Amino acid sequence: MNPKWWKESVAYQIYPISFKDSNGDGIGDLRGIISKLDYLQDLGVDVIWVCPIYKSPNHDNGYDISDYCDIMKEFGTMADFDVMLREMHARGMKLMMDLVLNHTSHQHPWFIESRSSKDNPKRDYYIWRKGKNGGPPNNWESYFSGSVWELDPQTDEYYLHLYSKYQPDLNWENQVVIDKLHEMVEWWLKKGVDGFRFDAIAHIIKAEGYPDAANPGGTATVRAYEMFSNLEDVHTMLQNLHDKVLYFYDIMTVGETSGLGPEQALDYVGDGRRELNMTFMFEHMNLDCAAPGGGKWDTVPWKLTDLKKIMSNWQTFCITGDGTPTICAIMISRARYRVSGMTCSTGCRQPKCWPHSFICWRARPTFIREKKSE
Repeated sequence: MNPKWWKESVAYQIYPISFKDSNGDGIGDLRGIISKLDYLQDLGVDVIWVCPIYKSPNHDNGYDISDYCDIMKEFGTMADFDVMLREMHARGMKLMMDLVLNHTSHQHPWFIESRSSKDNPKRDYYIWRKGKNGGPPNNWESYFSGSVWELDPQTDEYYLHLYSKYQPDLNWENQVVIDKLHEMVEWWLKKGVDGFRFDAIAHIIKAEGYPDAANPGGTATVRAYEMFSNLEDVHTMLQNLHDKVLYFYDIMTVGETSGLGPEQALDYVGDGRRELNMTFMFEHMNLDCAAPGGGKWDTVPWKLTDLKKIMSNWQTFCITGDGTPTICAIMISRARYRVSGMTCSTGCRQPKCWPHSFICWRARPTFIREKKSE
């Protein structure tokens, strides 16, 4: 196994808005994080993963980015960020940013221009289609329910959003978009950040032609994950990002990729793949689902032995394969609070709405209760 600093690191995830408020406005901020760095160092933290802090209207906890190169005003300023990064490095800790490349905010300047007219130069930065039979272009269902398509009255065309209608998907078939995203990633790396957790990275490529998904029930929309999850060209795009940008920096990369078994995960993280260092494992999240692809409220009882089988399968496969085995333990919230451990070739599963921090050890899973901030 090739020695890498991130293989031996303790990673601590921070949800900034509820972590530490430094100015009494009730909102956690960068100065608050700075004030707790000594505490985190005492815990033995090597890497701090910070959830999105970019400028955002905050429709989805900061995962709707309106400016990739600015800081959400509630969290502070870029000067505060520079101090935070410098103070982390002074303590021997590293910073992993949470970055969304699948979509932006509807308030991003690119989208404002894109929706302004059909002939705007940035129109093709996003995915626009005409309606079909008086309705959306296809029957795909959004992760946030309803259609993935939103009609824009200004041009009478639909734009695609796998998540909220306030999060239009970027067009990864447009080389100009790809180049601009590469430039932005390198801008942060030149500032000195030590890695990225790539949100929703498995969805950047959609099925060619945007066909309807199978719909035996005749419903208005259907879960069509096979149309926009882990498609082959995702790997091509990640390899390009690696070869043109990531390769030149000693960093840590983690991908949010759902719907995979350990065999498919190695396509992202296997030695020689030139894509990611780690990827999240979600298989255990379906233990209490009443049916494949079922909603989080439609649950059935689950057994600890089933969880053990999933964990063992991932750990065994990754050790015998060419991935990097990781064991993590975190608290997970779906329809109700529950505790799940996991093993993956890669990293940690953390729902965006879970408002607490956690520590992941690259050894035996251990649950941590954070000390109350003073």
